[in-house]
Amino acid sequence: MVSPKLAPEAAVPASGASTSGVILVSEYLLSLVGTVVERSVNGTNFNPEAATKAQQELERIERQIGQLEAAAAGNEEAVRQLQQLHEQVNALRQQMHARLHAWRATELARHPQRPYTLDYIERIFTEWSEMHGDRGFADDPAIVAGMARFHGEEVLIIGHQKGRDTKQRLYRNFGQANPEGYRKALRLMRLAEKFGRPIFTFVDTPGAYPGMGAEERGQAEAIARNLREMSRLQVPILTTITGEGGSGGALGIAVADRVLMLENAIYSVISPEGCASIMWRDSGKKELAAEALRITATDLNQLGCIDEIVPEPEGGAHSDPEGAAALLDSCLQKHFAALKQVATAELLAARYQKFRHMAQFLSGE
Repeated sequence: MVSPKLAPEAAVPASGASTSGVILVSEYLLSLVGTVVERSVNGTNFNPEAATKAQQELERIERQIGQLEAAAAGNEEAVRQLQQLHEQVNALRQQMHARLHAWRATELARHPQRPYTLDYIERIFTEWSEMHGDRGFADDPAIVAGMARFHGEEVLIIGHQKGRDTKQRLYRNFGQANPEGYRKALRLMRLAEKFGRPIFTFVDTPGAYPGMGAEERGQAEAIARNLREMSRLQVPILTTITGEGGSGGALGIAVADRVLMLENAIYSVISPEGCASIMWRDSGKKELAAEALRITATDLNQLGCIDEIVPEPEGGAHSDPEGAAALLDSCLQKHFAALKQVATAELLAARYQKFRHMAQFLSGE
């Protein structure tokens, strides 16, 4: 894409001089930058280099507006026009930030050094005892589950587990669970319900495994059964989206009373690449798809799909796993304490209504 050439920076008049001419120049510059933003950020051909250039031009124009404000003292009309320019600059900057933030969050959620379920178990819980198998077909290493203690309380933990190196990734199937993984999770959730143990789940998966064997063994049925049964479990359930929250594969262990989401995690019905391939027949438009899908923690919090955003250390959870675990631990304690005070009947009713009210955009008069 060839970006339009921007006019040279206008000279700033001396204090008290007429600023109408320079305001016109600034408006012209801003219109050119708006064109760059529209083509590089909001169009179907995302261009990071053009977006960076547009960001630089916005910063230059904002500096110029600041100088003009000092020169336009006492001129109410000039001040009003300059304020409008400020608002336009901020609006354009937010458009670029939304697109770049969505894809950056996707990259951080997939970072190979990001903490996984076992990393959080090691740092937050004690007396971890892993349990295996669905008692019907096999064990699934893509989902880990077992009993542990959370600040002295006996709980059940279930979570997706990815690998660090090639051997581990193959063993864990890249965190993509088979039907036996979801059936193992349900078996242990029922066990937890029997003994009155709260359930903590950790979601980090690109999605349920779509292989032929998984389909033959009833992948869709296994996930659907988990959705139904989790909505009825008579113990508190807390879910944390720690990395990728991919479609039904994530939701299969995420029907919870409280759904938390790490600051740089994502949660969506399809990956940005998959969405771009369907919508534009081009997976390279993944940045555009990432923004359109509204997959970030901020987006989902605004939509009411999650209950709280868990902050991460500067640079992401992978830069400081201990700090990330401490921040998550604090949030889990807060929500766990609140849920323990809720009667079972009220807990189940609130859980049902929580998911029934999601994705409601229109209401009847």
